[in-house]
Amino acid sequence: MDIKRYLAKEGEKIDLSKFSTVCDVDIDKEKVKTELMPQAIEEMKQWQEKLFAEGQYGILIVLQAMDAAGKDGTIKHVFARLNPAAVHVHSFKQPSTEEKEHDYMWRVNKALPSRGEIGIFNRSHYEDVVIARIHNLIESDGLPEELISDGIWKKRYRQICDWEKYLTENGFPVIKIFLHVSKAEQKKRLIDRIVTKQKNWKFSMSDIEERQYWNRYQKVYSEVISATTKNYAPWYVVPADNKWYTRYVVAQIVLKSLREINPDFPKLSAEVESQLEQFRKILKNIDIEDLKSIKESMK
Repeated sequence: MDIKRYLAKEGEKIDLSKFSTVCDVDIDKEKVKTELMPQAIEEMKQWQEKLFAEGQYGILIVLQAMDAAGKDGTIKHVFARLNPAAVHVHSFKQPSTEEKEHDYMWRVNKALPSRGEIGIFNRSHYEDVVIARIHNLIESDGLPEELISDGIWKKRYRQICDWEKYLTENGFPVIKIFLHVSKAEQKKRLIDRIVTKQKNWKFSMSDIEERQYWNRYQKVYSEVISATTKNYAPWYVVPADNKWYTRYVVAQIVLKSLREINPDFPKLSAEVESQLEQFRKILKNIDIEDLKSIKESMK
């Protein structure tokens, strides 16, 4: 699958209205759900096992989107079958009192994955250049007044790019995915949260309130993506109206990064390999009854 069609290229001005919100390729839905997606997840499992065993690289996946775009469902369906010991999801909500007493990247740094792990940010540091801008929260951010100017957002874009480059250069590639849902599809999903009892828990009045800023969000996200998509940490604008397709594209983006890292199981030292070879020779001379006895003694 060519995922380059969803890549926001460095140096280009991004206009989200030019990106599709629906599946825009000729691909069979049932084939994706029953054949291609299971294959993708199985390959991800194999790569993740090597990534974890090798313990050299870590991957940071950033998910941003409008409300009801499907971030939670994407995380569940794409990553749930991976080894939970090496996958960590962090959801960023409104900053706590403690978090406000630090710089805006402090809480993000604390949530970074370790080497060998895949870290997933459900919302992220980009909230501090999107929501903070739309709702003019910068003045309550604790930042010294003399540091707040008209250029504060461009300054933060630069800080974020520098930070992501630092992570990449230290073995933590950053994958940034914007789930691009249409206004009509968002309305449909919000209504579903109201009328379907099993989904009532997902509903929040803030979702309705934020919807009135739709056009503003689209404009700000377009600017943010334009300013922060880099070759070393690119943004992907993924169609989010068709959940089955969204999840498949996200899986393919993650697979691309894993293939590029190309992790492998660590090679054993000559001493350990020699010991294992001796054990293999011993096992060849053990019959079935001996193996049963050994298993019983280990219980």
